[in-house]
Amino acid sequence: MPILKNDWQDLLEDEFQKEYYKELRIFLKNEYRSHTVYPKPDHIFNALHFTPFRNLKVVILGQDPYHGEGQAHGLCFSVQKGVNPPPSLINIFKELESDLECPVPEHGCLTSWAEQGVLLLNTVLTVRKGEPASHRGKGWETFTDRIIKIINDSESPVVFLLWGKHAAEKTAMITNPRHLVLQSAHPSPFSAYRGFFGCRHFSQANAFLVSQGIEPVDWNLSSAD
Repeated sequence: MPILKNDWQDLLEDEFQKEYYKELRIFLKNEYRSHTVYPKPDHIFNALHFTPFRNLKVVILGQDPYHGEGQAHGLCFSVQKGVNPPPSLINIFKELESDLECPVPEHGCLTSWAEQGVLLLNTVLTVRKGEPASHRGKGWETFTDRIIKIINDSESPVVFLLWGKHAAEKTAMITNPRHLVLQSAHPSPFSAYRGFFGCRHFSQANAFLVSQGIEPVDWNLSSAD
C-alpha cells in the first residue's frame, strides 16, 4: 500500500526505502506503543495529503507538532476545530487581520489554506505528549529536507514563508530564482514584536502569485466556514 495518497508518493517513494527512514519507522512504532505521541498515526502526513505537489503555491515551515492533547493534526500551526488556538496562531491571525483585514476566525483549523495549495509543513512530524523536540534528530529532518529540495527544483514559482530562526536555517536550500522567500521573526509571543507583526507576508505572497499568473490564496478562514 502506498504511504501517501497523491503525487507526493511518486516523488518521495525512494525516500521511504532508505535506511534512515526504515530506522525512523522502527523508532515511531516503539514510541506509539510505549508513549502518547502526536499527531495520530493517520494524521502524520496530512500536510502532504491536503496539498498535492501539483497544487503547491506557498510553503509555511513549522518546527515540530503541538505537544498538547488534541492539538496536532499534521498541519503546522493548525489545530482542529473545537481546540483553542495557541498563542503563535493567535498572533498569525492578528497579522492577517492587520495585513488583509481578515477577521479573526472562531477556530484555528487551517485546512482551507492547505486545500488551496499552502503546504503547512513541520520539519519534524511527530512529538511525545508534553515533550517538545522529543522526536528531533530521529530522521524526520532528512525527510522534510528532501521535500524542500523537491519544491526548490520545481519549475512552478512558490512562496516560502520562513518565520523564526529555525525556519530561516532552510534558506540556504532554496536556490531557485523562480521562488520568493519571505523571512521574519517567529509569531510566538516571545518574538512576534521583533518583526513578525507588520511583516505583511500574506499580501506579499498573494501579490507575487498574481504577478506569476497564479490564483492568490484566500487567507480568510471565516469565509471558509
